[in-house]
Amino acid sequence: MPLLKLPNGSAASVLSVLSQSYSSEVKTRDLNLAAMKRGKGGRSSFSGDVVTVFGANGFIGRGVANRLGKNGSQMIFPYRGDHYKMMRLKVVGDLGQVLFCPFELKDEDTIRKAVKHSNIVINLVGRGIETTNFSFRDVNVDGPALLAKVCKEMGVQRLVHMSSINAREQPQTAFLKNGSEWLRTKWEGELAVRNEFPEATIFRCPDVYGQQDQFINQIFSILNTNGFHGIPLYLKGKYSVKQPVHVSDLVTGIMNSLYDPEAVGQTYEATGPERITLHELVRYMYELTSRTPDEWNFHITELMLDPTAFMKAYFAGRTPFGGNATFHQWSLDTLERQSISDESEGYPNLLDLGVKLHTLHQKMPWEVRSLDQYGYYMYENLEEKPVVAPPKLVSFSEDRELAIARQAGLMNMIPGLT
Repeated sequence: MPLLKLPNGSAASVLSVLSQSYSSEVKTRDLNLAAMKRGKGGRSSFSGDVVTVFGANGFIGRGVANRLGKNGSQMIFPYRGDHYKMMRLKVVGDLGQVLFCPFELKDEDTIRKAVKHSNIVINLVGRGIETTNFSFRDVNVDGPALLAKVCKEMGVQRLVHMSSINAREQPQTAFLKNGSEWLRTKWEGELAVRNEFPEATIFRCPDVYGQQDQFINQIFSILNTNGFHGIPLYLKGKYSVKQPVHVSDLVTGIMNSLYDPEAVGQTYEATGPERITLHELVRYMYELTSRTPDEWNFHITELMLDPTAFMKAYFAGRTPFGGNATFHQWSLDTLERQSISDESEGYPNLLDLGVKLHTLHQKMPWEVRSLDQYGYYMYENLEEKPVVAPPKLVSFSEDRELAIARQAGLMNMIPGLT
């Protein structure tokens, strides 16, 4: 057919047609390697770091994966179960920068395969409730210990492990006799990781809030709301002091620690800049979403006088269905952890990693905006829009007074006795 289109049938003309370049052919050209991106130049560059992130599809893991992609790192995301839940992470890096591999927390060979090419490993695997397949000890102690052991054997240079601000051998107690088993195993997990990988960097976190988190979802969960919109809190939340941190600040701290030589073998308390009672924090969050005493009959009730709240928490923690997505990992242990104060042990914090912390007033209004009961309403003027009182923070002296008063326990329920 090409011969019919030629003005003459000479052999030279035939060769010229057959040798012409088509779109499917690759044109050879000299590459200027010096002009190619290298270093931390964005998602299409390569920083030289290969990072394995366990739990990358979780709340904190998604933020870390995004930062690693912006940093030009090659990422390996181990997963268990359905691989489709990992597909949202394909876009955090350019083509060839994001890799996936199946693994099991109890299978050493799959962990070894996931970290054998990496110089940095970040462990963000966590679960706030026990399941049929995994207990608190499996997720918080045995799993991290095995992961740290394999990382040490495979020559991993940096290991980051996530823990809790209240992890103790004997956790603070509210209504459970022995305190939170989750917190106890978190403390044991720290020791196990240190034993296998002494150079590991450990982050002790309080409640972490942000888009699609567990903290905000638990506060606004229907399981945490009883009849007439009453929110049951231990001692009405007036003696539980919290120090929540925004997820972006935590992720910045994790990223900064990867390249800080002083972070090797260090433990950081990844707390926010403000301390606030649980009562005031819940009040502020609900008023930001137009749930006020006038508009929504919002009020806080006493948890210890509400057996319905304990029953819902018990059955939510025991059910094999929807514990994570539907009930937001709600259980008696979760209720216990919510009821105690965030206590520091004097470790370095995120400020020591160069993180500029955001306040609740800067971040919380945006994070709960999607939950606004009157989000559909268009205010005609600014005067019509309700003004939410800023959160009342706890000073150092008030913090000490609340800690002393809390020692009276349930006697604080009786007005005038404390």
